Amino acid sequence: MIDFLIEKFHDARFMAMVLAAIAATATAYTLISPLLAGETLSKRMKAVASERERIRQRERERLNRNEKVSLRQAPKQLVQKAVDDFNLTKWVAQESARDKLVMAGYRGQAPYTTFLFARMVAPIVFFISSVIYVFLLSNMQQGAAMKLAMCAGVSYLGMHAPMVFLKNAIAKRQLSIKRAFPNALDLMLICIESGMSIEAAFRRVSQEIGSQSVPLAEELTLVTAELSYLQDRKVAYENLAKRIGLDSVKSVALALQQAERYGTPLGQTLRVLAQENRDMRMTEAEKKAAALPPKLTVPMIVFFLPVLFVVILGPTGIKVSAYMH
Repeated sequence: MIDFLIEKFHDARFMAMVLAAIAATATAYTLISPLLAGETLSKRMKAVASERERIRQRERERLNRNEKVSLRQAPKQLVQKAVDDFNLTKWVAQESARDKLVMAGYRGQAPYTTFLFARMVAPIVFFISSVIYVFLLSNMQQGAAMKLAMCAGVSYLGMHAPMVFLKNAIAKRQLSIKRAFPNALDLMLICIESGMSIEAAFRRVSQEIGSQSVPLAEELTLVTAELSYLQDRKVAYENLAKRIGLDSVKSVALALQQAERYGTPLGQTLRVLAQENRDMRMTEAEKKAAALPPKLTVPMIVFFLPVLFVVILGPTGIKVSAYMH
């Protein structure tokens, strides 16, 4: 069986068929996934509504008993037991992991426990997979020490794999928020100038911006809940900036804090910030457009020019070949 698998892995025709099947499956998934997305916004908004109820319950409990109340559900028993038994909070924990989980949209103790469990399991899975491939499936001519070193390197990469996944999730979420944030500021400016309070403006904008960015709608709904139930409104704006982690959002949160503290006009501030965010978005688009020609140079040389030469010189080559024969 192992010899059969090794033979198949080294069969160029079989691997080409496998890669073609993977490419076809990925293409089909890309085309079908928008149709299956459907109720993503409504599901996320329901989750945010439940979070708002938890915040309300926490504040009521704190006011009544001055006790700390747990807001989220506990993680799964198996994962929690493994984390507790191996004391992972001491050995593989990272201080920045909680903040990064929040920035990626994972809140509560359960995602943090799952992250610690993944940091423990991923190196083991990577090491076992590399041992199976290096020692059993492949025909490497290196010595045993070199093969073990390769497996150890793969295991080290496995330890950092959960953090890499987390960083990618944060980047994807921030990109979605960054694209929709200038429009959200414009909508908020309209709401403020129409006489709405800041809480009503956040609530209205979160309903309208959900079609462009679900994460931004979720964050605006959460800050609305915190403004309603937290004693210090400044903390709600600080939490918003901390959860998103973008400079543009931090500047808006700071402006809102100053408006709350000194009573400065909020409409003019939002107008200036909205214009700055639109200018920043346009500048980034211009940078990407300017960087496009150099990026296209290599693909054009590798893929376009050979085909062009074949089309131009092909008939001539055929005539020369026929004349020589």
